Formats: sequence, C-alpha cells, structure tokens
Amino acid sequence: MDHDLSGRPADRRAGFARWLAIRDCTDCWKQARDTDSESTEQWLAAKRAQEQQATAEWATKFDMPPLEGPEKALDWGERSRHQLMTAAHTALVTEGTWEEEDWAELEEKARTVTRAGWWIDQRDAEGAELLELLEAASENDRGTENPFH
Repeated sequence: MDHDLSGRPADRRAGFARWLAIRDCTDCWKQARDTDSESTEQWLAAKRAQEQQATAEWATKFDMPPLEGPEKALDWGERSRHQLMTAAHTALVTEGTWEEEDWAELEEKARTVTRAGWWIDQRDAEGAELLELLEAASENDRGTENPFH
C-alpha cells in the first residue's frame, strides 16, 4: 500500500517510513485479525466445552444438585461452583488443617445453595472463605428444594 508522506514534517518522514515498512498493510492486518479472532473463538469454545465436561463429571461424582436460574447463567454458575469448591478443598483440606469430616459438612452446605447467580457472584472469592459465604447465603439462594422457600 502506498502512503503519502508529504504531509509529515521532513524530520519525521524517515522514522515513519521505517515504521510502515515493518507493519502489515491495512488489508493484511484485518485479515490476520479476523483469522486470529476465529482461532481464538474456536480455542475458547473448545476450552469452555472441556471445562464444562469436567464440571459435569465433578458434579456427578460429588452428588451436587443442578443449579437453578436463567438458562444463560447455568453453565457459568456450575463452572463457578466447581472452581470455588476445588479452591476451597485445596485451601482448607489439602493445604489447611481440615479433616475430611469437616469437608463433608461444608459439601452438605454447598449442596443447599442452588441459585446459579450466587455461585457466579462468589467466583472471585478465596477458597478459604467458602464456609463463611455459604453460611451467609440467603433462603433465596437455597433454591426450590428448600421447604422454607
């Protein structure tokens, strides 16, 4: 692509010409960007599918109930729950002082919180905070299975 450098001050033309020489033209840049976007989207979709499968397997293995909420929030909520529960187990049991019996009690509390939005809201929490967060969950967060709801 040709560039008119006559509008640039004389002392800035050479530097700009060097910069242009190492850059893709606009059409090439757009094509590369579009290709990168497509490959990034494909990579993200594959990663998300892999995470979702691991999340579903975990939920089945540990008898976690399905979450409730808007359809678009369910997968995100399930991933958030899985990630926070895994981080909590690492912080409290693997690296901490909790026994498996203590963990079993926390799991029971986690099973009662079935609102996907609650888990999404806690996604950035530290694993060590999970017990306190679960105890603070409202009745609305505990879902329709709760007889007091």
